[in-house]
Amino acid sequence: MAQFDLTPQMASSLDRQLVFPLLEFLSTKNVYKAEDILNAKVELLSNTGMVDYTGELYKQLHGVDELPAEFDTKREEVIQKLMESEQKTQHIREVIENPEVVGSLRQDKLQNMRLLNDNYQCTPEMVLELYKYGQLQYSCGNYGGSADILLHFSILSTDSELTLSAMWGKLASEILLGNWEVAYEDLLKLRETIDKMHFKSPSDQLQQRVWLLHWSMFVFFDHPKGRDGIVDTFMLPQYISTIQNACPWLLRYLAVAVVTNRRRRNMMQELVKIVEQVSYMYRDPVTEFVEALYVDFDFDRAAEKLEQCEDVLDNDMFIARAVDDFVENARLYFAEVYCRIHKHIDMAGLTKRLNMKQEEGEKWIVKLIRDTRMDAKVDFKANTIIMNPSYNPVYQQVIERTKALVFRSQVLNGAIDKRDSPAGRKDDNKLDQRQKRGQQRPGRRHADNAVAVQ
Repeated sequence: MAQFDLTPQMASSLDRQLVFPLLEFLSTKNVYKAEDILNAKVELLSNTGMVDYTGELYKQLHGVDELPAEFDTKREEVIQKLMESEQKTQHIREVIENPEVVGSLRQDKLQNMRLLNDNYQCTPEMVLELYKYGQLQYSCGNYGGSADILLHFSILSTDSELTLSAMWGKLASEILLGNWEVAYEDLLKLRETIDKMHFKSPSDQLQQRVWLLHWSMFVFFDHPKGRDGIVDTFMLPQYISTIQNACPWLLRYLAVAVVTNRRRRNMMQELVKIVEQVSYMYRDPVTEFVEALYVDFDFDRAAEKLEQCEDVLDNDMFIARAVDDFVENARLYFAEVYCRIHKHIDMAGLTKRLNMKQEEGEKWIVKLIRDTRMDAKVDFKANTIIMNPSYNPVYQQVIERTKALVFRSQVLNGAIDKRDSPAGRKDDNKLDQRQKRGQQRPGRRHADNAVAVQ
């Protein structure tokens, strides 16, 4: 399953400490060698402040009882930096943790800084030290302390770029703590900030959106409303464009979210369009299942891909818990499309395509017909399903084709009313005058030419 593993693509847009849970998950699977996973963990954490934990991993990897001297040196350096940063931020941390000070803060950050500077001698340099202290706490694995400090910094800082960086740090801390409710709110705030913020170049904003989509995977598949959240975010025009241009592999997670969320089945048509557009850039069993079922109507290939999807999802940390939901809902979509196309259906053949046992499959199909109220009959003797094709009456077809006329008529009436208003007539008069002047100019030019000829 290594060919379908997205860890290398995901890691390029994640913080190194967010990659660690992915490696932990892969260590429970047989996708890669255990030694390779352990080596990757050591390399991943070697540039962080988690010296003790990295040392334990180093001992396991090399089979030694003692660590090289460089580990002790680095440990002392990290402790020294923490102590210095803690001393530099002690005063401002005491001030912002005071309930009276918190109650006096307002939305205006400049006003807050004047308040802290005039009354409590807190300078902008002290606020910047908060940011550095939060970074150190995060690097050392103290995610709770990092989240609190970076939150205080983002409230006080007037530097938009550093504030955005602090929001990223807080989101990562909440993810690693497993605080999904807070992380979900932070994710939505970060998305709003990125969409509204003015960046130096469009590529900078694109990069921010790429990071947001990758980091959101931790939140969306662990939050109760996450499957709605991923559809609402990924289906926005700017994020669809981001996926198509920079990270097409994320289409796997969007497809899983749409298929497993029956309440959002109206998004299936949009998903099919995106899958078809991106198929030349990225393909895996999940996207190929959607393509085979809704684009090619190749039921044999769709059944084959659905069987592969179980292994793909089971080896993906973000969607491993959605395997059963995906398979169940994918079977429903498969049966709906299959029954819509065929008039006489062999129950044994459909059961085989759904990768179900004969008796279990027949019960499942009968229940599906009853629950969805399909206009069909089951012939148990012949073991077939007879579909009664239904056609929309003519008047219903007329309604479907003309339902947009009301809105278009209202827009047209509004345009006519605006034109008949005094302001509209004034604009028309100005336009007529400009047109008349334009018509007079060629005449004058012809007269001038005639004089010149004479």
